[in-house]
Amino acid sequence: MSTAGDKGSGTAPEETTPQDEEAGQVRLKPVVFFGAALLVLAISVWAIITPDGAEDVIGVAVGRISRWFGWYYFVAATLYLLFVVFIALSKYGTVKLGPKHSKPDYGVFTWGAMLFAAGIGIDLMFFSVSGPVSHYLAPPQGDPETLEAARQAVVWTLFHYGITGWGMYALMGMALGYFSFRYRLPLAIRSALYPIIGRRIHGRIGDTVDLAAIIGTVFGIGVTLGIGVVQLNYGLKVLFDVPEGLAAQIGLIVVAVAMATFSAASGVDKGIRRLSQLNILLAALLMFYILVVGEPFRVLNAVVQNVGDYVSRFPSMTLNTFAYDQPTEWLDAWTLFFWAWWIAWAPFVGLFLARISRGRTLREFIAATLVIPFLFTGLFLAIFGNSALFLVRDGNKEFGETALNVPEQGFYSLLEQYPGFLFSAGLATFVGLLLYVTSADSGALVMGNLSAELPTPVTDAPTWLRIFWAVATGLLTLAMLIVGGVQALTNATIIMGLPFSFVMFLIMAGLFLALRTERMKAEARITTLPGSLSGRIAHHGLPGAPTWQHRLARSMAFPGRRAAARFVDQVCRPAFQEVAGELREAGSDAEVLEGTVEENGLTHVGLRVPIGTSDEFLYEVWPVEMPTPGFATRSISRHDSYVRFEVRLAEGNQDYDVMGYTRDQLIADSLDQYERHLEYLRVRDEATSRSSLPHHRPDEPGAHLPEA
Repeated sequence: MSTAGDKGSGTAPEETTPQDEEAGQVRLKPVVFFGAALLVLAISVWAIITPDGAEDVIGVAVGRISRWFGWYYFVAATLYLLFVVFIALSKYGTVKLGPKHSKPDYGVFTWGAMLFAAGIGIDLMFFSVSGPVSHYLAPPQGDPETLEAARQAVVWTLFHYGITGWGMYALMGMALGYFSFRYRLPLAIRSALYPIIGRRIHGRIGDTVDLAAIIGTVFGIGVTLGIGVVQLNYGLKVLFDVPEGLAAQIGLIVVAVAMATFSAASGVDKGIRRLSQLNILLAALLMFYILVVGEPFRVLNAVVQNVGDYVSRFPSMTLNTFAYDQPTEWLDAWTLFFWAWWIAWAPFVGLFLARISRGRTLREFIAATLVIPFLFTGLFLAIFGNSALFLVRDGNKEFGETALNVPEQGFYSLLEQYPGFLFSAGLATFVGLLLYVTSADSGALVMGNLSAELPTPVTDAPTWLRIFWAVATGLLTLAMLIVGGVQALTNATIIMGLPFSFVMFLIMAGLFLALRTERMKAEARITTLPGSLSGRIAHHGLPGAPTWQHRLARSMAFPGRRAAARFVDQVCRPAFQEVAGELREAGSDAEVLEGTVEENGLTHVGLRVPIGTSDEFLYEVWPVEMPTPGFATRSISRHDSYVRFEVRLAEGNQDYDVMGYTRDQLIADSLDQYERHLEYLRVRDEATSRSSLPHHRPDEPGAHLPEA
């Protein structure tokens, strides 16, 4: 496994010291951590001390954003989705989030469960009833309580939870996973901007981007936690007669933060994965229980119609700004809030999805992210939403008014209409608590990772840092509840989501530049292949040239760690020193790279050749310890593992082994790759000229890929 912090990797050498790299230490990003922490704490204290003043300021800011940028939120959300779908359907869809040989870390069910649980919280229960009932009794257009209002009600809810929002998650996830696992840049938002600003991602610009991501994440999660607190408070009142109010909500925040802290400290594999799996199973049980004990055939008929309406109305709903008769309050409370909420959650969920999706292709990742969670959430919303609508349309006006005016009571009020209320209410409360904790611990994990320098993309921030962000998020949630309850949290999210929406467009540009460059390099490799093959044939028959016996012996060998050390000392290092010396005589600043791989303690060696002012060629041989295959000979199979030396270029692992090459063979292979790189630069410059962009020089940051 490659790491961002290994010596000689070419990734931000100014960011980590050799001692840190070798020890795999985790360090704080001072500007990001202290800047975000102070801002969150300052806002929390200000809101707690002067709640009326905070409410006024937030209200004025939301009004201006709604008036000035309402149209922008619609356009931005649409463009994000179109870009993601384009990548999935294009030739770039086969690119993996990681080296070409990488395999997924999780099975499909576990992966799908974490996709769902990380991107959705207890708000799913909150809005599954209050959303459809609100759109039916107070629709954005048309008369309330009509057949058309009923058809729109669930579809608007599906739209707000639909593929538009999941497209934002997919955009962030694929960009972060691509740059981190494929190019060994840090698993951070800043890495996606490398093709645009180059090494400046390691400076103040990168710090600012990560800081903005953390701030948006804190407020995005705060909305979910605030909704969860008020809903769980009511659930506990129903079950155990716990009084509603701020005191009970503070207690719930403390309990939930403590559980989130424990889960976050357990890491992804032990804590978040198990909670995600339990989450989806219990939520499915609750959903099917209501379907079975209610009116299953009537509800299923409605679900099918909802699907048809969603598909047919989606294009017009996507850009429907209600320009000619705008329901401003409805837009602020629903579409603008939801788009800002998805944007605020995008850094957090995107980073988490990247963290769990190594080894997936872009097409597989995008399809799963858009489809798997939405299939479940859509079914959940449709079953509960239609069950609630049928109650209202059948004459239960009291239930309708409750769901509209006191939304945290709507879900439990619906459950009261069916048999086995104690069972269903208890299950709903437990599922809600799990959804709450899963969102909180995932957020604490991601915010900790964003505010620290990590030795590898799969390394997590230290426990104390995750505990800090869990507590800080709980404090902010409490502050906003004091200011104005859930409404204050939704308004704050609209404000905090706006700045990061602009960053997401830069991330789109950076990812497209990187994918386009990788494609050009692949074409250059094909173009230069005949020359590489002819160069191999030219050595045949010369004194000292490798024979076919040497080739056969190499294919049957499974060398151990001692042989690997000899290969580095006798072949790799001398070969690269020889090539670097020749290049330096020709005027190049070529250098030999060397470092230790953290996973196995073996030495990796490489060659770096600067080209121009910013481009460079990188060729490394990277030792990978693998299990000895079963077909190995008896004398070899007594060893449990053997060592491969895989070639890695700037664009990642090339999936072939050079262990056993002679010095001349290794030199020839490195020169083959060097010629291909030069050919890629020529192809790229020609493409740049054809695109009529004469101002884009080859030495600009956008003209090259992150170095590996």
